[in-house]
Parts: sequence; C-alpha cells; structure tokens
Amino acid sequence: MTRGEAGIDTMAPAEAARVREAEQRASAAAVGVESVEFLDHRDGVIEEGVALRRDLAAAIRRHRPDLVVTLNHHDTWGRNWWNTPDHRAVGRATLDAAGDAGNRWIFTDLAEAGLEPWSGVRWVAVAGSPEPTHAVEVGEEDVERAVASLAEHRAYITALSDKDPVAYAREVVTGAMDEIAGRTDGRRAVAFQLYPRG
Repeated sequence: MTRGEAGIDTMAPAEAARVREAEQRASAAAVGVESVEFLDHRDGVIEEGVALRRDLAAAIRRHRPDLVVTLNHHDTWGRNWWNTPDHRAVGRATLDAAGDAGNRWIFTDLAEAGLEPWSGVRWVAVAGSPEPTHAVEVGEEDVERAVASLAEHRAYITALSDKDPVAYAREVVTGAMDEIAGRTDGRRAVAFQLYPRG
C-alpha cells in the first residue's frame, strides 16, 4: 500500500521510501515473488474508505486471484499488543474490496479503464490475526525462506533492533510459528483467519 517512507525515524522519508522499496522487492524475491506493485498511499496515515477500497479492488481486478491474503484488521495482535492504524485500515478495506472487485456497479470507472469485474475471489486470508481459524503446516525449508525474506528488510530491522537482521528475523518467524505449534500438535505452521466468499 505504501513505500514505507514514515517507518525509519533516523531516515528522511524520501530516502526511507527508496530503501524500503528496494528491501521489499528483495524480500519478495527471496520467496519467489517476481512482481511487487506499490499503490502509493502515504505511510502512517492510510485512511479507510472508498479511495482505499477502489485501489484494492483495482488490484484484485488486475491480478484476478481466487485467494487474497491481507493484514490483521483487528485492534490488537492479541493480548495487549495494539495494531497500527495502517494495518487495521488496509485489512478491513481488503475484506470489502474482495466484494467490490466483482460488483460491476461499484467503481464503474475501473471497467471503463479495462479492469473488468472479478468475482472469483473465494477466500480472504488474514495473516497475523489474533483469531486464526486455519493453519498451514510449514517445513524447515519454508522457515528458512521466511527468515531470509524478512531479513532482507535490513535498514528497517536495524532501526528497530540492535540484533543482527538474520537473528531478528529468525526470532520473529520462529516465534510466530512456535506459538501456532501449540494448536497444531507441535508442528510449525502459519495461521490465518479465513473468510469464505461466495
């Protein structure tokens, strides 16, 4: 949704946007993603509403997925860990946009621009939800790819922590997976709150 320009306190927004865009592309490449699209909303001040839903509906119409993965839209990550306004807004708007993408009477300008309605989204999976409904078991190779992907956010991680980026990434990734393992008979997994559509 953004280029992360407000995410590093010690770096001016224009430079942070350049660095974080490069880190996001490298992170995606580490897990085999070849195309990353930035929708250029302002980092830290994303507003939930029609403009956000329209941009997300356009992306869904462009890519025509049957599964959409989004951010945690709940107020917290669970317990007392408050979620960020951007995450909440994007998560909620994505849930709405999955329906908007298939409605030919909403955002008619998108169809006029060649983005025909797409009602093929069957599931929206919310990552990081404090209320997971499904888990996908992962193997050691998956864990290593996830660690490598997150570690690509070196400048961001360095601004957050004194830890080595790979050590930090391993702690975050394995911590989240191990927490879910308590619900999956000890097997590491990635959890989602899954919303069926249609």
